[in-house]
Amino acid sequence: MDKTGILLDVKEYPDTDVQKNQVLTLEEWQEKWVDRQIGFHKEQGHELLKKHLDTFLKGKSGLRVFFPLCGKAVEMKWFADRGHSVVGVEISELGIREFFTEQNLSYSEEPIMEIPGTKVFKSSSGNISLYCCNLFDLSRANIGKFDRIWDRGALVAINPCDRQRYADIMLSLTRKGFQYLLCVLSYDPTKHSGPPFYVPDAEIKRLFGSVCNSQCLEKVDIFEERYKRWGIDCLVEKLYLLTEK
Repeated sequence: MDKTGILLDVKEYPDTDVQKNQVLTLEEWQEKWVDRQIGFHKEQGHELLKKHLDTFLKGKSGLRVFFPLCGKAVEMKWFADRGHSVVGVEISELGIREFFTEQNLSYSEEPIMEIPGTKVFKSSSGNISLYCCNLFDLSRANIGKFDRIWDRGALVAINPCDRQRYADIMLSLTRKGFQYLLCVLSYDPTKHSGPPFYVPDAEIKRLFGSVCNSQCLEKVDIFEERYKRWGIDCLVEKLYLLTEK
């Protein structure tokens, strides 16, 4: 049975405040990498991005693409191989090093002068730069503006109390004519405390609606047996395209 479809009927859950006080620290995220609790990583890349890549890129070349909370996302190499410039931010140095190793890319590292105690890792080709720091400190590094943002596993991982701050940073990084692809998850938040956190349609409009038009490109039933341990019986991934109003 085809579990993919724009017209998939997805319930919106009213109890959105049930997760609002959930907090994970940066140290806890780093521990997930050490303990190999990285089920969010997709070794083959994201199917929805592959499917909608042409819509996202619109035939443009030489774009600057931002990956918030990038982990070791293989899609970063996809974009670099197509001639685009990729910048990511990730708190786990382990995740960043694994990206370069697993993609067989040589790299250098240097301190981020504006953010003491942090580093930026750069591919020898010069078109991938990954900042190892707190995303909320990144604005101090003056990383410039971006044509595209690929947000998968980022907004859904941010502590709910920090979402507005996060959205403000994302929008501050956009250039005129930007395209922002956003993946969120829908499930009953009374049954699973997160992360990943439940992000309803109304929240996307609240966070981005003053600046962006939003279009839901696709909804996919991604429920698998392993998600039963979360106490849920339904999990839908939704892909949105945000564009400038």
